Amino acid sequence: MASEEPAGAETDPNMLQSTQELTVFVQNLLTQMQGRFATMSDQIIGRIDEMGNRIDELESSIGELMAQAGVEEEANGEPAAAATEAVEAVK
Repeated sequence: MASEEPAGAETDPNMLQSTQELTVFVQNLLTQMQGRFATMSDQIIGRIDEMGNRIDELESSIGELMAQAGVEEEANGEPAAAATEAVEAVK
């Protein structure tokens, strides 16, 4: 559908001003949304990094517990069944 504007709407100063105000409002709103999105994105990335660090610490702790329990890993790097039992016993 074609936009139906009243005759002379393009030259009406009130219509032109309200259009400009709407444009400024929308631009400001988009700028605010972009800023909030960037903030949330940074927070999510920070939390993912923190979670990765916690997982690394957990893996290290499990490795230390396994070493203390005298459990060896299989050749392919997977923990042996005894390792799982040792970790469960520590819980």
